[in-house]
Amino acid sequence: MNNSNQKFKSIDEYIAKQSKELQPTLEKIRKTILKVNPDFEEDIRYGMPTFRLNNKNVVHFAAFANHIGFYPTPSDLDEFEEELKPYRSGKGTAQFKIDESIPFDLIEKITKFRVSEIK
Repeated sequence: MNNSNQKFKSIDEYIAKQSKELQPTLEKIRKTILKVNPDFEEDIRYGMPTFRLNNKNVVHFAAFANHIGFYPTPSDLDEFEEELKPYRSGKGTAQFKIDESIPFDLIEKITKFRVSEIK
């Protein structure tokens, strides 16, 4: 579970501190994001795994008790409104329930979109 007071030094450490059941899903999200660009800078920002390009945040994700938050900020993601409808929780936020299948293809599409915004 994400704890904003806890300081993580790396995405590896962040994933390792999550539940054993959740770790493979978080690692698959990471690999899905890196598939878009293997040269993303990996960092921890705002206590969350963050992927950066050209000194700009591309996407973040975070584990919570019942969901995984995905944050492609600062985009408003209107382009993905229909696909995100079941996951939308805020203008730039998607919540994927832990007990449901994660839409890895959508994570990849949104990450590609964010890269195109930055370039």
